[in-house]
Amino acid sequence: MSERVMFLAAKRAYSNLRFRTRVGLCELPLALLVAVIAVIAMIVSPTVLMNPLFLGGLLLHAVLLAVAFLAPWEKFRDGSYLVIPLLDFVAISLTRNGAAETLPGLSLLALFPVIWLSASGMKPALSLLASFVGPFLILGVTPLLGLAPLAQFSTAVLLGVAMGTVSVSLRFASLNSVYSQRKLEASKAEVHRLQGENTERALLLEAILDTIDVGLVALDANGNRTLTNRQQRSFDLLIQAGDANDDGASHLYAADKSSPVSPNRYPVQRAAAGETFANYLVWLGPKDSQRAVATAATAITDGEGKFAGSVIVSNDVTDMVEALSAKEDFVSNVSHELWTPLTSIIGHLDLVLDDDHALPHNVTHQLSVARRNAERLYALVSNLLASASGAASVHLRPTDLTGLVEGSIESAGPQAANTGVTLELDVPEILWTTSDPLRIRQVLDNLISNAIKYSPDGGTVTVRARQETDAALLEVEDTGIGMSQHETTQIFGKFFRTAAARESSIPGVGLGLSITKAIVESHGGTIRCSSHPGAGTTFTVTLPLHRSEQN
Repeated sequence: MSERVMFLAAKRAYSNLRFRTRVGLCELPLALLVAVIAVIAMIVSPTVLMNPLFLGGLLLHAVLLAVAFLAPWEKFRDGSYLVIPLLDFVAISLTRNGAAETLPGLSLLALFPVIWLSASGMKPALSLLASFVGPFLILGVTPLLGLAPLAQFSTAVLLGVAMGTVSVSLRFASLNSVYSQRKLEASKAEVHRLQGENTERALLLEAILDTIDVGLVALDANGNRTLTNRQQRSFDLLIQAGDANDDGASHLYAADKSSPVSPNRYPVQRAAAGETFANYLVWLGPKDSQRAVATAATAITDGEGKFAGSVIVSNDVTDMVEALSAKEDFVSNVSHELWTPLTSIIGHLDLVLDDDHALPHNVTHQLSVARRNAERLYALVSNLLASASGAASVHLRPTDLTGLVEGSIESAGPQAANTGVTLELDVPEILWTTSDPLRIRQVLDNLISNAIKYSPDGGTVTVRARQETDAALLEVEDTGIGMSQHETTQIFGKFFRTAAARESSIPGVGLGLSITKAIVESHGGTIRCSSHPGAGTTFTVTLPLHRSEQN
């Protein structure tokens, strides 16, 4: 047990005592010391016990001790017990003057009542006066009565001054103690207030977090959960849900809804390992009641950059995922239903137009218009089918990207001429890539066609290609209407069209860039977009170089 704990325990025990007992304990040290002095006096000089002053002093000390313990001080006026230390000066004076020759240092016993008076809470002036007068009278009475030399008078004054100084020091020490105690109590009160506020804030935060429909988990540096809200607890229950036939495995599945996620790929485990991720889709619960949840995590680091914890959020996106799936199924089904009759229409129109000599010129022209529109509809249906089927299949082989760019530029010439757009080409003589020429040509045609289409007031479309480190870099830049930074992050989404495109009535359904992105990524490449409103757009594509060219 530490000294502070022992002190606090003793303080509590003392405060629980009766008031008269506490008064008696204040007198007890002096009484015990006087008793020891009496025993020493009996041994050193037994004759001192014959001195009436000495005996009177001992008797008065005994009476004062008894009165201190027995008097009902709590019934008297406040401060009435201070008569005990004041009478101690009288008892000490009698004891000292009765044994002046044998025990001359007994006047120092005045220190006990001085300490008591200084710590009693008496008014400072009265305490100082009593601390001077009491010790002074111990030595100063006998010279005044002519019973001792006058030289002792100066000693009496010195003793009174010394004891007064002690009283002042004790008073300052007591004031410092009181100040420290009050400061400590104020600090405790402030801590208690702050704890109360923190508790209220914690309860408010918990209520807020339990209100939102997003699961939230906070981890510490050791991967232990420090916070879990209501929605996350419901997700946890769904993961553990099951019947008696289950093998005990958690119901956490990958995006295909059937492949179990390995424990080290659980969102919480990934976050505990220090990973930061977003849009990590998992399915929770048994097969008959699964919910799709999009998870994200952000790692927290301390001032030294070390992992200090993580926050994981989980959002139920079941309705959105099912709606997207239903939309894609609808698009796919409708596209398949349109594919067959469109193929038949175009085929029969081709048969009729092949024998155009038998038809009037105006009929041939109208049939040509019908065939062109049927081909546009056929291209739209093809895009819808490609979008519904996901990433296009590719057949990789060594391909000259320069040749593909030149061919696409040549094909786009009439479209550019009709809109007043100038086409510029900046490509090397040859640039070998490992790609599917049909699919990359589709990418080029789409990007260049869009660049021309979204430059309705003319301008310049520049196509660049070059080798950069271990990849082929393709850029299609226009000076058209451009788009906002927010729109560039959504441009590759299915059916997305910019506000400027909608307001300008530029034709399109928003599938071309989605298909383009799927084709590029199926090659192991990347595509990104940079743009500013009114300042044009640049699409940048990277494709793998042909390996023999790299070596």
